[in-house]
Amino acid sequence: MAENFKVLATNRKATHDYHIEETYEAGIALTGTEIKSVRAGSINLRDSYAQVKHGELWLMNAHISPYEPASRQNANPYRDRKLLMHRKEIMRLAGHVQEKGLTLVPLRAYLKKNRAKLEIGLARGKKLYDKRDAIAKRDSDREIRRAAKERG
Repeated sequence: MAENFKVLATNRKATHDYHIEETYEAGIALTGTEIKSVRAGSINLRDSYAQVKHGELWLMNAHISPYEPASRQNANPYRDRKLLMHRKEIMRLAGHVQEKGLTLVPLRAYLKKNRAKLEIGLARGKKLYDKRDAIAKRDSDREIRRAAKERG
């Protein structure tokens, strides 16, 4: 069965700064004006992260722009938002996060069956030399593609 979803935002910096080990899907609890703003594509995941607090999963530091037509009812753009997952999955994630160097990073936000969803990655931070290697590999791949295109 083909899943039908519309990607609203991606966190491109996450794949540069982290090795993604596993991915999970979570729903986002939003207010009425926030979901309207998200459907318009006004969400930014840069520098955001997920955290387990008191057995619940929270999205921290994500920016959802205020919805212009509802000027007074808008919430704080940087407020913490609850993520919706099964308790067993949250406890499994909490166990993984307690391991050294693992963190929860949002990878992309999308609409699935008209509901706001977030793809979360269980990630391990990259060292500086890993980042340099990734940049060098990307540049060399680009050069190879360019040379192949000129030949053919």
